[in-house]
Order: sequence, then C-alpha cells, then structure tokens
Amino acid sequence: MVQLKRPKPFFLESGSRAVLLLHGFTGNSVDVRRLGHYLNKRGYTCFAPIYAGHGGPPEELLKSGPNAWWHDVEQAMELLKKNGYTEIAVCGLSLGGVFSLKCGYTFPVKGIIPMCAPAYPAESERLIAGAAAYARTYKRYQGKSEAVLTAELNRFKREIPDVLTRLGALVDEVAAQCHQIKIPAMIVQARNDEMIDPRSANFIYDTIQSKNKQLKWYENSTHVITLGTEKERLHQDIDAFLESLDWSVS
Repeated sequence: MVQLKRPKPFFLESGSRAVLLLHGFTGNSVDVRRLGHYLNKRGYTCFAPIYAGHGGPPEELLKSGPNAWWHDVEQAMELLKKNGYTEIAVCGLSLGGVFSLKCGYTFPVKGIIPMCAPAYPAESERLIAGAAAYARTYKRYQGKSEAVLTAELNRFKREIPDVLTRLGALVDEVAAQCHQIKIPAMIVQARNDEMIDPRSANFIYDTIQSKNKQLKWYENSTHVITLGTEKERLHQDIDAFLESLDWSVS
C-alpha cells in the first residue's frame, strides 16, 4: 500500500496584518494555499491550519467532529496572537466559511470572508456522496484493490452520517447567530455550487448586521471556488476587501 504524503498547515509571514485561512470539510490547507501565497505577496501574514481528522485517511474523519474542528480554529487564533498578530481577518471556504462567520461573533476580528458557506444543512445524500468521493479517491491513491476499497467504502458510508449530523447542527447554530455579526463582511458564492444551496449567501447577507457588507457572485465557479476558473478574480476581490478594512497596523 502506498503511503501518501500528508498536507501540512502553512504560516506565511509578511506584514502585521494577518489573515486566517480556513479550509472546508474533507479538505485541507491545499484548498487555500494559492490564495495564501497571493495575499502574502500583497503584504499579509497568512496562516492556514488543518482540522483534526483532515488531510489523512478518511477514517480519521470518523473519529473527529465540529467541536474538535472549532477548537483547532480557536488554537489558530491563539497562535497568531502569540506571534504578535493582534489584527486578524478570517477567510474560509465552505465549513471554513461557517467558522469565519462564527469568528465574526466570537472574536474581535477585523473582517470576515465566508466563501460558499452553507446557512442551511445540505442534503444528507449529497454530503455522503461528497465524503465518499473523497474517501474513494484517497484509497485509490493508496493503491488498494477494488475488493478492499469497496468494503472500506461501505463501512465509511455507514459511519459518516453521525459526523454529518453534527456538521448540520453546527450550520444551524451559526445561522441562528448570524444576526450578531456587525463587522465588515465579504460574502463569496459560486453560482454553480454543486454542494450547498447558493441561496445561503443571500441569507447570510440579509441576516448579518454589518454596515460594510458585500455579496460577490462568481458565475462560472463551483463549490471549491479557490481552485476554480475565477480564482484570479477572487484573489483580487479579496485583496480589495482587505485593503478597505480599518487596519491600525501595516
């Protein structure tokens, strides 16, 4: 069996303005690496953690859950502060976007950028299919036989619904608290999102109480917008939003 190289968190230091980059469910820091390098060249310090259970064998997801992932976000915020970064913006994809919203009413951050963030729990069949596709790809890269792959996938699909139920509860919890958000926000949504209901973006925009808020639609993009065909425009839009924030450090 092939041992796959695990992705690692990245910490790209530059100026005193920090951006916490948060990946999605079943994803890892690779999802936001290009964005991180772009923003780093623009003078931002960027940190992208990897949540517990992510970046390795799919079975590790089954041993983790939203509470552990949120703890990882809290630890990431603490790490930035310990390294002297007192002004932080949070940008997250999908599950990371949900966490960016939670950061918006939990921590004194400068601004938030939720990207393709669900405000309504996705259909369980769609989530199971997405998680299973990730598991299947990972196991094929490991070089497992079809018989072993099928048996392990069937076991994974039997056990993953418990994690997805807790994920749905997190989405509900954060959606119910969005009205508390008053800081600047740029909401990013792919028009052709195949994983979540794109109307989530409208709900978030209408519910948050920020005076400085904008909703950006990307007509030719799908769910993992950070790796899609409009990523250059996305990079530029995020940079412009960050530049508009009321930073007191440079």
